[in-house]
Amino acid sequence: MKTRATALNPHNRFQPIVTDREADHDWYHDPEDDLNPDTLATEVVLETAKSIISRNTSPDVPFDQSINPYRGCEHACIYCFARPTHAYWDMSPGLDFETRLIAKPNAAARLREELDRPGYRVLPIALGVNTDAYQPLERDQRITRQVLEVLAEYRHPVSIITKGALILRDLDLLREMASDGLCSVRISLTSLSNDLKRRMEPRTAAPGTRLKMIRQLSEAGIPTGIILGPVIPFINDHEIESILEAAAEAGATRASWIMLRLPHELDELFQDWLQRHFPQRAEHVMNRMSDLRGGKSYDATFGRRMTGTGPYSDLIRQRFTKKARRLGLNLHAEEPLRGDLFRRPGGEQMPLW
Repeated sequence: MKTRATALNPHNRFQPIVTDREADHDWYHDPEDDLNPDTLATEVVLETAKSIISRNTSPDVPFDQSINPYRGCEHACIYCFARPTHAYWDMSPGLDFETRLIAKPNAAARLREELDRPGYRVLPIALGVNTDAYQPLERDQRITRQVLEVLAEYRHPVSIITKGALILRDLDLLREMASDGLCSVRISLTSLSNDLKRRMEPRTAAPGTRLKMIRQLSEAGIPTGIILGPVIPFINDHEIESILEAAAEAGATRASWIMLRLPHELDELFQDWLQRHFPQRAEHVMNRMSDLRGGKSYDATFGRRMTGTGPYSDLIRQRFTKKARRLGLNLHAEEPLRGDLFRRPGGEQMPLW
C-alpha cells in the first residue's frame, strides 16, 4: 500500500483478543502515476474535548504544555512514536492510526476558556507534538488555524512542529506572532530521498517541499529550525550531513536530532515495514537498535530514550554536532518566546507570576 506506511492492523495492548487484518498491498497507484483515489477510506470522528491543553512533566521534553487538535495522523509515518496512543481509544496503532482519526472541533473554544481561567500560568504551548497539526485533515477542519487565531488574539507564545505544507496557509498569523517574539517553527526532516519518503512517510510533504517551507518561513521572519529524525540505523543515518546542509541553505538556524524509538506495538509495525521494504537490512537495523537500547528494541528511560546509548549513539552525536557547528547552526542560545505580552481580550495585560 503506497499511501499507507503499514499493512498491519494489530490488536492494541489493552484488548485480550487478537483481531489482526492485513490489507491489500496492491490497491494503490503511485501518486506520481496519476494518483488514483484512495480505496481505503479515512474515517473522521468528531470529539467534544473536555480540555485542550496537556501538561508535560517529562524531563527530556522541551515544553511544559501542548495542544493536539487531532488524534491519529493521516501522514502515516511508520516510525511515529504516537501510534501506540491510539490503543487508549480502543483502536489499533496500525492502519487505524492512519485511517480512523479523531478531530476536536471545539479546541479553540476550549482553549479560550482555559486561557481565561484566573489561575492560568503563561508558558509556551507546543502545537502538534503527538500528531501533526497540519496533516491533510486540517485542510477542511481548520482546527489548527482556529487555535492559532485564539493564541494570536491573546498574544500567547506558541511553538510548532510539523512536516505539513499546510503551515504556509497560516503564514499571515505566524508572521504577525513572530514579529512580537511569540512564535517559532521546527520542520521535521527525515530524508532528502523522495523514494524513502514515499516508503516511510507516504502522505507527507516531499523533502523539496519541506525545504521550501523552511525558506518561506525564514524569509517571513519566523525563527525556523529542523528536527532531524528519527535517525534510523542503515536507513537514513548516512544523510545526516546532507540534510543539515540543505536545511541551513534553506534558512534554518537551529537543528536537533532524535533516534528511532519503538515503544509497545510500534516495534512489530516497524519490523514488518523493514521486512517489506528493506529485507536485506532488517536484521542489521534491529541489531543496532538492540545495541542502542541495552539489548532491547526500546528503552523508555528518561535521558536515554531520545538518543540511545553506546558507540553508535556517540558517533551520531559527534557527526551531527560537528556538521551543525560548521554550518553555523545552534551557534547561540535560542531566544525564549515571550510570555510577558499575554493579555485577555478586553482586559489588562496579565502578570507572568
